[in-house]
Amino acid sequence: MKNKMNTLAFACSAIFLFSTTIGCKNKESKPSEAEATEVQAEAEPDFKISLAQWSLHKTFFGGQIDWENFGKTLKESPDDLLKGPDPMEFPAMAAAYGINTIELVNTFYFSKGDDMAYWTAFKKKCDEAGVTVGLIMCDALGNLGDADPEKRKATVENHYKWVDIAEFLGAHSIRVNAAGEGTAEEVAEHAVAGLKSLAEYGATKGINIIVENHGGYSSDGTWLSGVMDKVGMDNVGTLPDFGNFCIERGPDGCIKEYDRYKGIAELMPYAKGVSAKSHNFDENGNEVDSDFLRIMKIVKESGFKGYVGIEYEGTELSEDEGIKVTKALLEKVFAEL
Repeated sequence: MKNKMNTLAFACSAIFLFSTTIGCKNKESKPSEAEATEVQAEAEPDFKISLAQWSLHKTFFGGQIDWENFGKTLKESPDDLLKGPDPMEFPAMAAAYGINTIELVNTFYFSKGDDMAYWTAFKKKCDEAGVTVGLIMCDALGNLGDADPEKRKATVENHYKWVDIAEFLGAHSIRVNAAGEGTAEEVAEHAVAGLKSLAEYGATKGINIIVENHGGYSSDGTWLSGVMDKVGMDNVGTLPDFGNFCIERGPDGCIKEYDRYKGIAELMPYAKGVSAKSHNFDENGNEVDSDFLRIMKIVKESGFKGYVGIEYEGTELSEDEGIKVTKALLEKVFAEL
């Protein structure tokens, strides 16, 4: 009996030792799921490049644009504005630049807001091109900072369908405008109310409501960051634009401009995206009005990680060339950070 017990104990010890050894080998040869995730996260770059559709607005609108009657045509017969390529092809156009995330502009799809068959086809185009939608820029839907509560409510509701489309396409945000009439304090108060109301709807769909510095009070970094503080909602943020800091325009251009570097620094704590506005370049491929490296250092110091969208609006280069030069500049700057 004693010999049997010793034999049994030896067998158990051998089995334990063998199983422990196998376990160690498995652990060494195959990292745990947590370790694999950590390695993948370390390899993920802090910044990626997306393409704002407005970079190709002349292309889609067919060259010469009648800005004087643009708003009227947009409301009455929006498809008449589209004299170039079909905006349905934008995913493939972006992919041709080696860019796999796009930022749509609703004015190219103004007649399609209630056409889910169209967006189903568009989503298929995205899948075929290997492209995702990051956000939708929304214009011409009214003023979220309107002093009239009924008009403000109508504006909020005008955005609902674009929130729905953003959700359907897998986007994270819609970009809106915090505009209105009145003093800075009055418009801020009304914009806060409008943004909160829209954000409540956006939250039900998992969509952020983000505000770009886009002229008027919104191009004042102190004003817009103050609005963000007063809204105080997780799904409300900013889309800092490198170049949209003109507070007041005159017949010959901007007559009052906010310091873009100060403005970027003020807006980055609330940022859910970044827009790399570009116009003109020097012989070294640097943007002449915005120091991209200086701005991206501010972006990095804020802790932001994510997509930086190309938004070329220059006239010296074609849209195709402008997109390529802006992309090259961003890639160079990313490498220098």
